[in-house]
Amino acid sequence: MAIMAIAIILISFLCNEAGIVLGDIGTATSYNPPYLPTKCHGNRQDQFPPGNLFVSVGEGLWDNGAACGRRYRLRCLSGNNRPCKDGTIDVRVVDFCRKTPCPSTILLSSDAFSAVSHSQSTKINVEYIQL
Repeated sequence: MAIMAIAIILISFLCNEAGIVLGDIGTATSYNPPYLPTKCHGNRQDQFPPGNLFVSVGEGLWDNGAACGRRYRLRCLSGNNRPCKDGTIDVRVVDFCRKTPCPSTILLSSDAFSAVSHSQSTKINVEYIQL
């Protein structure tokens, strides 16, 4: 049993160091206020998580509104001029993309985008996994 645990930890470490992707891949852009009303909970302020780490999603993730409240862990993979910061963030879906066509898979609140990217004005490639 101990050998199995060590093997799992080692594989996890190697996957992280080698940059192996374990989630889905998509694009992300930033969107700015006003954030209300949303398609999920209208004008309710309590729909926004602490730190304002929330997202609006495109048709592929919206799932006819079932995406409301879903949580994702995401990280920046790449973009123009090396915009990515290290680490991951956890975000909550609060809205459906208001633009047609949606400019990316996920639209990050300005605070969420700042947490993963050095540049607010670029499209980035992200890895995300539902929590």
